[in-house]
Amino acid sequence: MATKLLLDTDIGSDIDDAVCLAYLLANPACDLLGITTVTGEAQARAGMASALCRVAGRDIPIFPGREEPLLIEQRQPRAPQAAALVRWPHESNFPAGQAVEFLRSTIRANPGEVTLLAIGPLTNVAALFAADGEIPRLLKALVLMCGVFTNKQPGEGPLEWNALLDPTAAAIVYRARPPVHRSIGLDVTTQVKLPAAVVRERFQASHLLRPVLDFAEVWFQQAQTITFHDPLAAATIFDDSICGFEQGQVEVELASSRLAGHTHWAPDPAGPHAAALTVNAPKFFEHYFSFFTTTKQP
Repeated sequence: MATKLLLDTDIGSDIDDAVCLAYLLANPACDLLGITTVTGEAQARAGMASALCRVAGRDIPIFPGREEPLLIEQRQPRAPQAAALVRWPHESNFPAGQAVEFLRSTIRANPGEVTLLAIGPLTNVAALFAADGEIPRLLKALVLMCGVFTNKQPGEGPLEWNALLDPTAAAIVYRARPPVHRSIGLDVTTQVKLPAAVVRERFQASHLLRPVLDFAEVWFQQAQTITFHDPLAAATIFDDSICGFEQGQVEVELASSRLAGHTHWAPDPAGPHAAALTVNAPKFFEHYFSFFTTTKQP
């Protein structure tokens, strides 16, 4: 049976969200029940998701979500890749203020069956868990592209963007106890990247990846590689051998403003969190592109 999945995304900032959504739309093992968008210009982000769904021939419910972090100032106010939407048909009118309720009602209608994949700041997910405390245990799994888990000392190494943009939301989400609480962090996702030239060649060959490539051209104005952060997190849902996971305990730093959003990781076989610590990059790319090799040309 296909995996019932809800996607919460900040598509429109880093290009990997669009790369991830295309994968979910192409993967026949994914039953995508709906998409919610988060952080600045959530409506524009919803339009980008709609454009990909249109190209895929899919009618997926899309709900713009929370635009502002819970407590701190917004650090991601714009969705720059939405500039490419003028070239792709898409919906432009979306229900306002209903994203959290959509997530809640969908999970309640499918108890124990839904995997919630969150690949942006965790504001929507934190609001969901705060609105209905039973939701975490009604999930099948919670999968996050969030955090850094191989640093040896607090504050060592980079902070991860999704946790950094709303540390309070991240702390709320990591305190929740769904049956499976899995994180794929920056220290692992940065091992799966492709240069722009390879991306252009491989994406151009797929009808579904062509709008992603158009969005990527905006991204390539500031970077010449794509790191597959979010697609890696998604791929582990369907092939958990791509990454090596370890159980442990995650706590999110809130006391220090300088380190707010840092994920403190402590290995513990009985811990409530699973973190990816290794990745088989060739296996991931083989898995990812396998869903686009037979895509029909327009």
